[in-house]
Amino acid sequence: MDRRLTPANARAALESLRGQVDATRFTPGEPARIAVPLVDLLRDPEGARDRQLIWGAAVTVIDRHAGWAFVQSARDGYCGYLREDQLGAAEQATHWVATPGTHLYAGPKVQQPERAALTLGAQVTVTGHSGAWAETPQGFVPAGHLRPLGDWLEDPAAVAQGFLHTPYLWGGNSRAGLDCSGLVQAALLACGRACPGDSDLQAALGTAIAEGAPLQRNDLLFWKGHVALVLSPTRMIHATAAYMAVVEEEIEMAIARILRAGEGPVTHRRRL
Repeated sequence: MDRRLTPANARAALESLRGQVDATRFTPGEPARIAVPLVDLLRDPEGARDRQLIWGAAVTVIDRHAGWAFVQSARDGYCGYLREDQLGAAEQATHWVATPGTHLYAGPKVQQPERAALTLGAQVTVTGHSGAWAETPQGFVPAGHLRPLGDWLEDPAAVAQGFLHTPYLWGGNSRAGLDCSGLVQAALLACGRACPGDSDLQAALGTAIAEGAPLQRNDLLFWKGHVALVLSPTRMIHATAAYMAVVEEEIEMAIARILRAGEGPVTHRRRL
């Protein structure tokens, strides 16, 4: 089983895995939401970052121990550890942040202090409105930056272009930093399309594109450990450590550059 997608650790496993894994304890899991703007999802307590979760993200808590929670993310099934104090109650979200970023304010005025920076995809519970502001239990958000859950954007490539020049960050899933798969996932989720967290898993999305067939907008190009989103038959966008940022490149030039760097040829071409 893939460690990243298996909701089990040495102490507990989800009830759905009974008969498939050995575990000291099986649990139905406890619903919760991320209660901070951004949190690292770790491989082990105090371990390396695998991915990140953002404000309002739904998770299932599988185990709690010594201040740490082992969780599974609802958006993509990814499992890992975070601190218990980064979790909140599983309140029903109503809206999501549909711009690359926004702020949560103390009051419905631009002069009010910001309480948190929210990134694309963050989920909030709107309880009312005050003019152009949406009220949530934690503060106020510009209503124009939100959409109701289920009201998705339409063009993943355009979403990705909203992150141009965002710094590259291994395992990053926010406007503060993205890696290649984080960019693709953010763009697809914003358009209501399911998407795994890592590029090797994303390589199974859609259908294969025949060798030599023209590329189309929103196709995906894969290298070993890397993914890019096609903007046009000749141009792509990706988060790359080569430039430590989200950049646009000519496809043929990028393929040649990556090959010269010893990172191999394109391995998959996929159409969503």
